[in-house]
Amino acid sequence: MSTPRDLLITASEPAIGRSVEQGDLSLALAGAEAVDLMTAGAVTLADDRLVPGERSPLADPLLDRAAAALNRQAPYETVADWLWRRGRDLTPAYLAALEADGELEERRQRRWVVLRTTSIVPADTPARRRAAQRWAAAEPVLAGLGAAVGLRDATPPVADPGTATVLAAVGDAVGELAAERRRRARRRQDAAAENVRRGY
Repeated sequence: MSTPRDLLITASEPAIGRSVEQGDLSLALAGAEAVDLMTAGAVTLADDRLVPGERSPLADPLLDRAAAALNRQAPYETVADWLWRRGRDLTPAYLAALEADGELEERRQRRWVVLRTTSIVPADTPARRRAAQRWAAAEPVLAGLGAAVGLRDATPPVADPGTATVLAAVGDAVGELAAERRRRARRRQDAAAENVRRGY
């Protein structure tokens, strides 16, 4: 399993008790991919730019796709640019992969008498137990990504400078996205207030 998969499994855990915006999670998944690609030697970090290494197949198909998506032309891509480009619609891609592998399942819930809802939760698999162990141990990468999207309050220290750079970029990108949501909500409120003032 990979860090992005562990992050998505963790975010889907009912026991966590916190929900994550899909856009925030997509940015964090792209950050998790960057960290795993660095660990695999598929990319190195020069200042804040992702410099691709030799192309070699990776065990995880989605990570392999991420490696293929790296910008291989100098001056290469900043971590922030990678997060926004690679992160687009990344959550649905990982959800589909985990569901196809049997790592996620639908859980039916009944509310009141007639209303039934379903939620996606992790299946009882070794991958779920591995992700839970990483999370319980506050493993720095997974815990740092979780803190960036609001799944936990404290961010553990990270020894590796490259990983710290990626985690900081994820935090900044999530904050930027949250600010954009606030601006849009304010514009909607202002438009609604203007409609009321005009009698619409």
